[in-house]
Amino acid sequence: MAHNETTDVHDTDLPAVSESDRAAGKAYESDAYKWYVLAVLAVVYGLNFIDRQLLVILQEPIKAELMLSDTQLGLLTGFAFVIFYVICGIPIARLADRGNRRTIIAIALSTWSIMTALTGMAQNYTQMVLARIGVGIGEAGGSPPSHSMISDMFAPNKRATALAVYASGIYLGILAGYIIGGWLSQYIGWRQTFLVIGLPGVLLAVLVRMTIKEPPRGFSQDTPVSHAPSMPTFMEVLHVLWSRPAFRHLCFAASAQGMVGYGTGNWMPSYYLRNFDISLPELATWLGLVGGLAGIVGVLLGGYLVDRLSVKDMRWMMWLPGITLAMSLPFSFVVLNTQNIYFSLLLSSFPTALLAVYTGPVLATTHNLVGMRMRALSSAILFLIINLIGMGIGPLAVGFLSDMLMPVMGDASLRIAIQVMIIIGVVWGCIHYVMAARTLREDLANAPE
Repeated sequence: MAHNETTDVHDTDLPAVSESDRAAGKAYESDAYKWYVLAVLAVVYGLNFIDRQLLVILQEPIKAELMLSDTQLGLLTGFAFVIFYVICGIPIARLADRGNRRTIIAIALSTWSIMTALTGMAQNYTQMVLARIGVGIGEAGGSPPSHSMISDMFAPNKRATALAVYASGIYLGILAGYIIGGWLSQYIGWRQTFLVIGLPGVLLAVLVRMTIKEPPRGFSQDTPVSHAPSMPTFMEVLHVLWSRPAFRHLCFAASAQGMVGYGTGNWMPSYYLRNFDISLPELATWLGLVGGLAGIVGVLLGGYLVDRLSVKDMRWMMWLPGITLAMSLPFSFVVLNTQNIYFSLLLSSFPTALLAVYTGPVLATTHNLVGMRMRALSSAILFLIINLIGMGIGPLAVGFLSDMLMPVMGDASLRIAIQVMIIIGVVWGCIHYVMAARTLREDLANAPE
């Protein structure tokens, strides 16, 4: 009898699924609403990258006004941003696995938008670094809760496609950031451009808060759970991920690919402006249209293909990004060595699309390796490693090597530095994709619920 009473009290103490969860569940039964939420989250992610790309496309006039070196620019676009981005990403993701993800995204969006506007007010390098640190802190609250929401909205066999649609925001941001930033700066200057681009994000944050409902956890798997206080710790999630060889190799493969993507992408505007006779607005239009549209095609195609190929063999989750990474190498070298700028810009659409394929497979694989209450934190851990190595080291290493080669190679120093980064990243990444595929099926079979 005493045993039964104890059991009853214990069961009563377990929180039931709330009324808000039931209401949200009803909303997410509508495919139209799910795709609306996904579209809004993709736009938020796009604004995230608009704010980043502004600094990339405007770094030459910023360099001239603040008298910066390539190493300083590499720190500004890479390590100074990413170190706080990844450090803050862990506690924010921890909060997202426990609390209201929609609200976290709205607050984060407001923060990075305001800090982007403040970037335009920087009077020296130190102030510029501090502003970019603020942007990094804000943007740390964007992707992990969004990834977690998307995995609760879409079933596992549709997850890579949904995450790829979300990731298309990267290339929407590149497209808009380059074109708007390049042309606005021509007429109002780079400082006012940061102000004009930054502040509208606050209005989008209000839209997120007012129109998006928090999806019930486990909704996509028909096993909704309440917001129970018992949560896996950071070390528990890290242990689950790191105990799987596929995840370890996946991390290093994606990090190496990030070195290629950020190491080249952050420096290509400077490469073209230094080596060809082209205006900033014209270059921005080319880079925005070619890079943005090609990236969207690549990321969506990657999610679509891997959702279908992995039905036959799950190892395609790693094989596909490995193959496309290898294919990007010859195109990248032609882009950097042709003397016709327009041919170079058009051809750059091929490596851009190929490098974008990995996003959906990598994110979906990571989420499939963990339980539903670990997804935001698993995304943060993945991004911590990818961004520290890819975004942190890539642009900085290219800038440092360019400065070192400048006395000997002159204007060719940046082109050579970019090519060195591409070779290292592609070879390193392909090796790890192959290694990840070797244990992927076994690791997925042992994944927690």
